[in-house]
Amino acid sequence: MISRIDLRGEALPEGSALRDLLPRAEFDVEAALEKVRPICEDVRHHGAAAVIEYGEKFDGVRVEDLRVPAEAIARALEELDPAVRAALEESIRRARLVHRDQRRTTHTTQVVPGGTVTEKWIPVDRVGLYVPGGRAVYPSSVVMNVVPAQEAGVEGIAVSSPPQKDFGGLPHPTILAACALLGVDEVYAAGGAQAIAMFAYGTADGTAGGSGCAPVDLVTGPGNIYVAAAKRLLKGRIGIDAEAGPTEIAVLADATADPVHVAADLISQAEHDPMAASVLVTDSDGLAAAVEAELKAQVAVARHVDDRIAPALAGRQSAIVLVTDLEDGLRVVNAYGAEHLEIQTADAAALADRVRNAGAVFVGPWAPVSLGDYCAGSNHVLPTGGCACHSSGLSVQSFLRGVHIVDYTRDALADVAHHVVTLAEAEDLPAHGAAIKARFGWKVPESK
Repeated sequence: MISRIDLRGEALPEGSALRDLLPRAEFDVEAALEKVRPICEDVRHHGAAAVIEYGEKFDGVRVEDLRVPAEAIARALEELDPAVRAALEESIRRARLVHRDQRRTTHTTQVVPGGTVTEKWIPVDRVGLYVPGGRAVYPSSVVMNVVPAQEAGVEGIAVSSPPQKDFGGLPHPTILAACALLGVDEVYAAGGAQAIAMFAYGTADGTAGGSGCAPVDLVTGPGNIYVAAAKRLLKGRIGIDAEAGPTEIAVLADATADPVHVAADLISQAEHDPMAASVLVTDSDGLAAAVEAELKAQVAVARHVDDRIAPALAGRQSAIVLVTDLEDGLRVVNAYGAEHLEIQTADAAALADRVRNAGAVFVGPWAPVSLGDYCAGSNHVLPTGGCACHSSGLSVQSFLRGVHIVDYTRDALADVAHHVVTLAEAEDLPAHGAAIKARFGWKVPESK
């Protein structure tokens, strides 16, 4: 059901050599680029008509207007199961608490008397937030995208999610209800690469006489390989958060961990997708064997086994990795750079503090990844494929731009003018120096 990789007995290699020993899903965004390029070009030139055509081709339903009517959004909230509404409201409340504290404030540094640099944080004007809708429904992704954008102060927020044949070409009603709870009324029934292109290029109208989508500055949100490829293709025209790949969990555990918990957490990630990665790193043979037994028992009574869980656990991206001790285990999980990393050891908090590469770290037996997916207050849009070594999860910062405001008086410039001219000449950029000299009658002031 799940393979083993034994790294005990010899010194672990460094860097990429260690990463190459670890399981990872194949996710060739470069190959997908050539498939999404004509789609994006078609949307660029033909707008909404192309998006609608691709929706019919890939999602099996043709919509008349990409823009979801306001009454459909309101109706989805009215008809939402009260228990689901309460859960979403609590998820939103907790996410707001965490993300509100992330907002950066303007700060001014006095470099010299009369010379200041102020860093001002300005939200992007307009964002497109993508919410997947294929094998599963993700209203939680609406929360995780919208809340940080709102807390950052973004004024223009548009959400797009694939049209659903079962719901008359509208996105899933739970997604629409989540939008309503968050006060988002600009929602489009579009998925895949065509939705990313719609955000990048805009559409003159939704149909021949419908409502169009204005271009955005930034696109965020997870999606399949074609969404990731469209993001890569259009990056530069739009900002992107990341190229999200298959979801991942790594669990670093010792003999004190409960195999029932560990197996349940590995399965919880595997049920996302057949390419999902579930990795256990442990120094305990006993725990490894117990988890293998638990996996068999729990999978036997799970849903989504044949199409998601079983292929995910059996795939090359999932494994139990045996290490000599927890120090080696820490090196392995830092090399792996998991989207989600659980620490289930006797000294979980101390080990968690030493983790350098992870999208999010979950400490101890009572902080499973499922909590982070919905109600921890943290964000679940996280770097995958080892990108945690250089990238962060979605946050308020994702929607802000730091702008430096430079304010110098004449005397403050005069005091440093000779240094500016010297450096300009050292770089053979004499016009740079001349721009300084022109302010002082072409004679560089002497430093005081």
